[in-house]
Amino acid sequence: MNLSDSINRPGLAPAGTASFRAPKRVLIMTAVEAERDAVQRGLGGHAGAEVRLAGVGPAAAAAATAAALAAAGGEYELVISAGIGGGFRGAAEVGSLVVASEIIAADLGAETPDGFASVDELGFGSARIAVERRLAARWADALAAAGLPAYCGPVLTLSTATGTAETAEALRARFPGAGAEAMEGYGVAEAARQFGLPSLELRAISNAVGPRRRELWKIGDALQALEQACSILPEVLQS
Repeated sequence: MNLSDSINRPGLAPAGTASFRAPKRVLIMTAVEAERDAVQRGLGGHAGAEVRLAGVGPAAAAAATAAALAAAGGEYELVISAGIGGGFRGAAEVGSLVVASEIIAADLGAETPDGFASVDELGFGSARIAVERRLAARWADALAAAGLPAYCGPVLTLSTATGTAETAEALRARFPGAGAEAMEGYGVAEAARQFGLPSLELRAISNAVGPRRRELWKIGDALQALEQACSILPEVLQS
């Protein structure tokens, strides 16, 4: 599925939704310095966005995002988790981009004799956080117009990165249409939700979800794609 197809599927609002007001101040959280630097290069000094480090994993990301939002005193109107990640084969190939249609804590739940049960099924809350769909659609439209290979679908957050084909297939079956996995999105989005703010997630794909074959990873290509995607963000925020 390509981006221009996926942005019009049910559940993701069209970019032209009436009465939508793009946010003026945005907090962007990345896990590590290399991602932060790529995002900043792409933004080119755009005054409407600030990039902070979240740390690795959902707990660190939630804590760092909450601290940044508390210190800002209501300055931000949108929070974005951005960085590189693994892509699911057939959805997001290495070097492509994934705009989240939904952010899911894929390993938040319990093992049972019948398999994995999410916190939703257990009745302890929800492992899913909705994105700001209208703005996601605007960004998706802009990426497509720029000719960047991209996919719009669920992005999974896991505390343990997938390292086997079996786990990759289990995740694909549990979350149909998943585009990418990473380790911070749900933490960032949950902190934003606690402050009453909408969120987005963007992932540039450095490797396929599955067996860990570091020799095949294309981190440099993914960081370049991340930079390109963020170079488009200012026009999206100003539209």
